[in-house]
Amino acid sequence: MSGQASFPIPSTASNEETTGRYIVTFQDGATPEGIAALRDVAGISALPDARDFADSAMDSSELDAAGGGTFPTLGVAVVSLDDLALSGVMNIAGESSAILAIEPERIYYAIEEGLSSEYLKGYRDAVNHLYEQSKAKKEPGDKDLAALAFLDDAQSTWGLKATKVINSLGRTGRGINVAVLDTGMDLKHPDFFGRSIQSQSFVPGEAVQDGHGHGTHCIGTACGFKNVNGRRYGVAYEATIYAGKVLSNAGSGSQSWILAGMEWAIASRCAVISMSLGNTVPTPSTAYETIGRRALQNGCLIIAAAGNHRPGTVGQPANSPSIMAVAAINSNLRLASFSCGSGTAQGANVDIAGPGVAIYSSVPMPRRYDVFNGTSMATPHVAGIAALHAQASGVRGAQLWQLLTSKALRLSIPTVDVGSGLVQAP
Repeated sequence: MSGQASFPIPSTASNEETTGRYIVTFQDGATPEGIAALRDVAGISALPDARDFADSAMDSSELDAAGGGTFPTLGVAVVSLDDLALSGVMNIAGESSAILAIEPERIYYAIEEGLSSEYLKGYRDAVNHLYEQSKAKKEPGDKDLAALAFLDDAQSTWGLKATKVINSLGRTGRGINVAVLDTGMDLKHPDFFGRSIQSQSFVPGEAVQDGHGHGTHCIGTACGFKNVNGRRYGVAYEATIYAGKVLSNAGSGSQSWILAGMEWAIASRCAVISMSLGNTVPTPSTAYETIGRRALQNGCLIIAAAGNHRPGTVGQPANSPSIMAVAAINSNLRLASFSCGSGTAQGANVDIAGPGVAIYSSVPMPRRYDVFNGTSMATPHVAGIAALHAQASGVRGAQLWQLLTSKALRLSIPTVDVGSGLVQAP
């Protein structure tokens, strides 16, 4: 471990950056009428349509060149508008129009709480010591092994123990498509050889290959192999991985890239979308809330990180009522110091919690493994466990949401901070 895991999220001001473009949300089933209204009011026509691309994977460079694009599965469009056109669209938007709402396109970031190099070195040494000790012969019921509960050891990470993943026999995620929309994935990582992986970059000029580390770490937690070097760190180890690069190698991305990834994932019939990204804006986005609801109707559960900017409250997109917001706890089942709580806006609540402190998982080679903190790390735990429940029960969408929250372990922490409690495997 190198200590290079420190990717602190930017300040509040930078987290509220906008691109100068706008997100237009259409009424249910009214996308053609909404596009016609944009043409009539703002003179916008001939926008790229995600359906015109293989697997509905919009080429973001074409979107940029055209100044926008349409995502029919999501029922939204990205548009460039001058002041006069913006005023015209705002005047017609509302319940009686094909255009439900218009809002600025924002910039989003990989959500992670950095770890100091000193902490990482100490943690590495401690874990390696436990691993070496566990190689020695021990009798069943050995008290030393029992004392390792909720610690990383030779068998698995503490998070898989706390969520009972290691006891979920026969649940592997097989047959479940899990999308992780993040900074991409190290497609050459040896732990993923032989896995079923679909990948797509929505970042102009950048390949899926993860030059940041955040995406590979999240994919490792959600869908990493069961047994690699003896220590399991992945949840749904036989799920089909959909690795969507929607954040750049610098760890940031525009909303249009994220929307493109969501369109691709839903069109690809992913049962779960994991998004360890966000900003500090406390008010929900109409676009994300509408997309979250439509995703649930399509049998897809979107799970997003609550945010690491405590004492602030859940940021976008997790503060949308139809997107599951995930808080982070530590190995003592206490709230992580950075984990955001519920907001005052309607539906801007923390829904569930996952392990998010000192999380060991895969990172791009040559480091191979590292330890990160964040609600970003809690989110793929929930996403992977959602895949296990989807496999075990056959339920999808809103029913899968209800199953996850009903099975969660209640914690002695206020509901506003951890929702239903710690996610539990079937």
